[in-house]
Amino acid sequence: MAVLSADDIPEPDRAEGAPHPRDTQTLMGQAPAETAFLDAFNGSRMHHAWMITGPRGVGKATLAWRIAKFLLSQPEDDGGMFGAPPPPETLDADANHPAVRRAMSLGEPRLFLCRRPWDDKAKPPRLKKDITVDEVRRLKSFFSLSAADGGWRVAIVDDVDLMNTNAANALLKVLEEPPEKTILLLISHQPARLLPTIRSRCRDLRCTPLSPQLQAQALAQSGLDIQGEAAIAELSGGSVGAALRLVQADGATRYGALVALAERAPGLDRGQATAIAEKCGGAANAESYDITVSLIDLLLIRLARFGALQPAEWTEAAPHETRVLAKLAPNAAAARKWANLAQDLSARVAHARAVNLDPSGVILDMLLKLDEAARA
Repeated sequence: MAVLSADDIPEPDRAEGAPHPRDTQTLMGQAPAETAFLDAFNGSRMHHAWMITGPRGVGKATLAWRIAKFLLSQPEDDGGMFGAPPPPETLDADANHPAVRRAMSLGEPRLFLCRRPWDDKAKPPRLKKDITVDEVRRLKSFFSLSAADGGWRVAIVDDVDLMNTNAANALLKVLEEPPEKTILLLISHQPARLLPTIRSRCRDLRCTPLSPQLQAQALAQSGLDIQGEAAIAELSGGSVGAALRLVQADGATRYGALVALAERAPGLDRGQATAIAEKCGGAANAESYDITVSLIDLLLIRLARFGALQPAEWTEAAPHETRVLAKLAPNAAAARKWANLAQDLSARVAHARAVNLDPSGVILDMLLKLDEAARA
């Protein structure tokens, strides 16, 4: 089998159907995080490691690249006889700056991108599931070198949640002994799962879900218009990445099928449930499996939320959803039941992945558990 060239290898930190974060021109809705970093920079309170946290798809990687390009383009001198330049007011970097141009082409020697590597030895060749210790050792070697022009050196880890145990321990050693004028930007979707010793050595930059208006603008920037797609806007929860994924996977239709199934609970339509599960079987349907797991989890979360809040108004993400939620989650006790089931199924899915259980069987089991809970 032919070995892929560097240009043909898929980038693990790029969402399908969207530009890479380094190519995104404008970051929407994360002004507080940008201001927090800029204040630290202008106040000479720069921490050596920043953990950029928040839900998936809200702009964490875009923020990391904005920070990286900003730092790489900063002048090294103090202005000489003309005095120090005024403090920057934004993280905007000149696109024509040589360091920025090199960063955009991944050719800047003061920038290191740590992400899942490509495995040529796998059959078929594919991206590895984890960030390995070898990648972190390369990061450590990068920081051991001196920058030729004395400027900032920046490393982006996208995302740190994917580090295996050995890689995480190796990263901790880097965090404990940071060289001067180096910045680590660690992107994390689930920081609570990281080693406490890693979290304690980082300053947090929190990114938040986007408003519907900002989400629509960000999607338009990515070349996708979901105006009028109320279901996608509701299901994605202010995440541009989630909205892109839902559109590409026909997520609104899939979620509608789950709601229709739940409408008959208790009393599962086995044929309908089996049809949903069979679309997730086999390696070729891995994406279908992932999106179906996410949508079942989302249905349970919305059941729990509806039961806890008992809202007078509810924005539906599928036909008849309000009626279904009202029937299955009429009170706070029901809300707790659905929240507990969401946790239980999440653990079962994690176990299933670990032991390579049949995806279609996992989905069918999840739907049976949902029906069982409705019966109870």
